[in-house]
Amino acid sequence: MSTLHTPLTFRSGLTIANRTALAPMTNLQSHADGTLGEDELRWLLRRAHGGFGLLETCAAYVSTDGKSWPGELGVHSDDMLPGLTRLASELEAAGAQTLVQIFHGGARAAEDLAGRPWSASESDADPAKPRGATEDDIQRTIRAFVDAAVRAKRAGFAGVEVHGAHGYLPCQFLSRVQNTRTDAWGGSFENRARFLRTITREVRTAVGDDFCVGVRLSLEDFGQAVGMDLDEGLTLARQLVDDGAEFLHASLWDCARMTTKRPSEHAIGLMRAALPADVKLLVAGKIWSRADADAALARGADVVALGRVALPYPEWPKLAADASFAPAGAPFGAEALRAADLSEGFVNYMRRWKGFVA
Repeated sequence: MSTLHTPLTFRSGLTIANRTALAPMTNLQSHADGTLGEDELRWLLRRAHGGFGLLETCAAYVSTDGKSWPGELGVHSDDMLPGLTRLASELEAAGAQTLVQIFHGGARAAEDLAGRPWSASESDADPAKPRGATEDDIQRTIRAFVDAAVRAKRAGFAGVEVHGAHGYLPCQFLSRVQNTRTDAWGGSFENRARFLRTITREVRTAVGDDFCVGVRLSLEDFGQAVGMDLDEGLTLARQLVDDGAEFLHASLWDCARMTTKRPSEHAIGLMRAALPADVKLLVAGKIWSRADADAALARGADVVALGRVALPYPEWPKLAADASFAPAGAPFGAEALRAADLSEGFVNYMRRWKGFVA
């Protein structure tokens, strides 16, 4: 029997009404200074009313040198607190628990918004030509992640997710390709994992045990995530639990695929086997229909995180009460997306995804 519409409780005590989460989605709907935009609030509120048990904000930058696109939500300053507090309050009133995804773009930060990008290592091969991180860069950014998590708790959110995936800064430190350092922050797996593990550990210490903390990971190479190794990722997942993570969010891009490194094995089963039973596993990747969601849960996921399907179908969790629910796929008309509370800027951003917008 499907567990999709059953409650779930995390170690911190956070309880969500069902196993559907809105995945973090870049949407360009906040203000230039990082303060909450009305379009961002409207987009999230619509999904809260649509029945999602858990919402995640877009990637929210923890410091201005990590900002990666215009209209990105900020969590880098106390000046953001009025908007963040309003967002947390209105989403909770709509019945959803909400996490802030805390983020730094590293080499993928936008130079016109953040200044010259920096990464684990200097690289002329990277089109961004990032400079290598100094010790001060590393320490102040760890502090920025911690401060952002504390700020999210003060604002009234249920927790945070550290974005360690998709080739952003923590992922750049993890990479066997991008991280060529020879000090304590590079070289061995232990050293390459140190940045993300330190962030997770210090965030947990700062926010206490009653606030939900998790980490998103890319387990294998895809898109901007390069130099990832499946076995290192599974080891890291176990270590992050020791550091205080109560959930891991596996960004798989396609939940139907077996792993590249082990074609006879699936990442969900491998992750589930690697984690204690009370540590929750979120998974994302082309989950479109109720059958897709049930398949991921049957493999061992605790929560399915929905991205693109949640754009045209803001009431997906309610519609998926019907086990046969199989929504039509792309392309979608711009007017239909606007009717689902995507702003004009968000609709135009989605035109970058081939075939999504008619």
